[in-house]
Amino acid sequence: MNASVTPQWPVGYRINPRVEALPQALIEQFRAIPVAVAGDCMGRCIGARGLHAYHGDLSLKLCGPAFTLRVRPGDNLMVHKALMMVQPGDVLVIDGAGDVSQAVIGGLVRTTALRVRLGGIVIDGAVRDLEELAEGVVPVFAAGHTHRGPSKDGPGEINVPIACAGLCVLPGDLVLGDADGVIAIPAAEVAALLPRALAHLEREEGIRTTNRLGTADPERFDALLRGKGLPV
Repeated sequence: MNASVTPQWPVGYRINPRVEALPQALIEQFRAIPVAVAGDCMGRCIGARGLHAYHGDLSLKLCGPAFTLRVRPGDNLMVHKALMMVQPGDVLVIDGAGDVSQAVIGGLVRTTALRVRLGGIVIDGAVRDLEELAEGVVPVFAAGHTHRGPSKDGPGEINVPIACAGLCVLPGDLVLGDADGVIAIPAAEVAALLPRALAHLEREEGIRTTNRLGTADPERFDALLRGKGLPV
């Protein structure tokens, strides 16, 4: 397709190019940042809701640039097209409208994901073939599961802004996932967030030490209580 020509997509269909917004070195530094820490640094009000880990080993981390899809509930035609376009480390983030009546991905999609070295899959929708998914390697987060398989009829859109389980995700955003859940960091904010997240980790380690030793300053909380009018 000539890149200078804007394609006239049928209604409900769109295939946009992959977005490469983040340097790999920056992405790698975020592998040490827990989702909870990133969330704390983003105001504690951002993150996907209602998703479950299906990859078995909860120590398996997800960290990579978002390759976004919007699909008709229970249809994976565009998932297969996306797997032809992704680069190693990309994370498929799929808006499946939260429907869990039909699976959008399963063991066969996972086989392809392994071959293309996908960084993970996040879907506001259903999965199946849980034993295969639980073998790990590819982190998979989904809203639910069912044995009922997908159709391949479309429509769907690739690399468009989506909402996934209450999480706004743009193509190229940085997606993190661990045992606590999934969060997306806007690409424009990733570099600035890193030093804040590292400082937060260091601060938490200091608190953890005083908690363990019993040397925490009680004034930390007493001052808050007095500020609310309590006589402590």
